Amino acid sequence: MKKNIFILLLITFSSFAFAQKPASTKSKVKQKPAKELKEYVVISTKFGNMIFTLYDETPLHRDNFKKLIKSKYYDGLLFHRIIRDFMIQGGDPNSRNADSNTVLGNGGPDYTIPAEINPNIIHTKGALAAARTGDNINPMKESSGSQFFIVQGKKVDKKELEEIMNAKNYQRKQEVFNNIVSKDTAVANRLNLIQQTKGKEAVQEYVMKQLGPVIDEAYKKKEFLYNGTQIDAYKTYGGTPFLDMDYTVFGQMIVGFEVLDKIAILYNNPQTNRPFEDVKMRISLIKR
Repeated sequence: MKKNIFILLLITFSSFAFAQKPASTKSKVKQKPAKELKEYVVISTKFGNMIFTLYDETPLHRDNFKKLIKSKYYDGLLFHRIIRDFMIQGGDPNSRNADSNTVLGNGGPDYTIPAEINPNIIHTKGALAAARTGDNINPMKESSGSQFFIVQGKKVDKKELEEIMNAKNYQRKQEVFNNIVSKDTAVANRLNLIQQTKGKEAVQEYVMKQLGPVIDEAYKKKEFLYNGTQIDAYKTYGGTPFLDMDYTVFGQMIVGFEVLDKIAILYNNPQTNRPFEDVKMRISLIKR
């Protein structure tokens, strides 16, 4: 397996320059400092290898993932949840040697990771992201300590992206309003009185005239807009934009998209999304 990884990397990173031979001790030419090697994550499966870079913009997730890899935490675990045109998920320690009747998806270390959601890092195909529990019990969007997913997704046109973006921004504006009301008792009482005496339309009018400017000012800091590069990436390669700004993406695949596609199309149990065919993983770190 190590030999295969070496050959794959040799082909993939052929543009990297080979180190030059040391100059003679008699030469007066100064030696250039050695080029710092970049670290990559390799997820090995029976279908092949997937190679990822990790984002420095998400240091908590990056460092936690590397720590677990070095401890061989992931070796022998399964991709226990796959959904075609969406993603493949793994990292549940309960999946190691699990029989076909074992319910998976709830395991992990006894900690979560604070969200590191970045509007510049989106869920395009090959994105490596942290799984998490739902907003109803996890409003801070904290990530699982070990479970992750790899986006397969599908191509998305500009119109669909705009619809997703508008829906997310409406939700953010609503969150701003709720935050204002929850912190200002006088405003909350005023809204309740208007609701009881004048009805819903009067409440809406009051919000627009009296709270509108305050909401708009706070909302500007939360507004989410795709840039041209992101739109082109979704149109060309695909992904799952409806997850943007809700999950932490901490890495990106650079090699092995065909492996991702092979795993994502496996037949699965429709009740659990667990593939009928076990797909074990081994994760390692390499420098190149």
